[in-house]
Amino acid sequence: MESLALSLGSRAVALLDALALVTDEPGRVTRTYLSTAHARALDLVGDWMRERDLAVTLDAVATLRGRRPADFDPDHARTLLIGSHIDTVIDAGSLDGCLGVVAGLIAAEEIDRRGLKLPFALEILAFGDEEGVRFPTALSSSSAATGTFRREWLAAADRDGVTLDEALRRFGRDPEAIPAARIDPTGVVGWLEVHIEQGPRLEHWDLPLGVVTSIAGQSRFGFTLVGTAGHAGTVPMDLRRDALAGLAEIVLAVERIGRQGTGGLVATVGRVAVSPGAGNTVPGRVEATLDVRAGSDAPRLVAIDRIGHEARRIAERRGLDFTLERFVDVPTCPMDADLQEAFARAVGSLGLDTRRLTSGAGHDAMAMARTMPTAMLFVRSRDGISHNPREWSSPRDIGLAVEALIRCIVDLAEREARPAP
Repeated sequence: MESLALSLGSRAVALLDALALVTDEPGRVTRTYLSTAHARALDLVGDWMRERDLAVTLDAVATLRGRRPADFDPDHARTLLIGSHIDTVIDAGSLDGCLGVVAGLIAAEEIDRRGLKLPFALEILAFGDEEGVRFPTALSSSSAATGTFRREWLAAADRDGVTLDEALRRFGRDPEAIPAARIDPTGVVGWLEVHIEQGPRLEHWDLPLGVVTSIAGQSRFGFTLVGTAGHAGTVPMDLRRDALAGLAEIVLAVERIGRQGTGGLVATVGRVAVSPGAGNTVPGRVEATLDVRAGSDAPRLVAIDRIGHEARRIAERRGLDFTLERFVDVPTCPMDADLQEAFARAVGSLGLDTRRLTSGAGHDAMAMARTMPTAMLFVRSRDGISHNPREWSSPRDIGLAVEALIRCIVDLAEREARPAP
């Protein structure tokens, strides 16, 4: 198994390294949606698909699709979808998203090389807008695939004032054809996405792979504390209404509540703006953000209530005005139980411990799960680093993920071919 994993992983890394050279910014990996680099990446991945005898199409939102027909009754067979995204954040690594596309390509190639026959078609998808870097429209590509693309997104503009509608047309795509990008879920076996974990848990457990149970629900807030600005030398400590001191106490409360939570709860105060912001002035106003996530909705909602109650109590005791505004509220996205088990059987067949975990980050799988069975397989990330040039997973771990994907496909094929009871 070690030699097979290293062979598969080395092949995957070679493709990932080649794709990382396709960038909008020389010297670092930056590939945004509908950019010149995105066009070049589509050409490159399209060539890889054709080399593997996949039928290649490009839909209205520039999602690249490579299709391998079913080996039995292809006109009536269902389709198993595999993939992820090939857009990146600014100054990215080489694995986020791209691994899912490359893993699918190598899996399709290996199925043919091993002479395996499938009762369903395989379709490898390379989405272009998961990250939402250029436009404030994350998951727009996968939303189009599930028929949940919102037409108002076409009016969203990038920093140069170019709307998504204009960018699509310049890219040779027709926004009016977006409804045709929808994949009919009645003809789909499911969606499989191989992805780096982007966190430290698998490394902490010394495991190369993990089966995702759900994508965490997420709530984001902005909150404000208002006190009284004053001279740092003349306002006595017992007469201060220090907004920043109040925030410090709230941050510790958020940390404490996050640690006490269940279901993979995490809570973060991530951005702070202090006013007046002078070294010799007691802060009179603080604006901050709060991000709360969990693998199920109940612990997230409980934590939000506790944090709100504690923050108001702290503000009242300190004589501060407190306001809280919710910006984002996304429910937990559970993965399909049957597809989870198929991935778990595949991982177990490699002689590996089958560990389940929640994804704290969002993925295309969130959009795909709106209309079809969906599952994800995580690959260990060194130091838990992602969205960073230091993002890295070993060729061995990547190869194990590819082999697990192949075995999952075979498992699903055997079940698809069984006659109905």
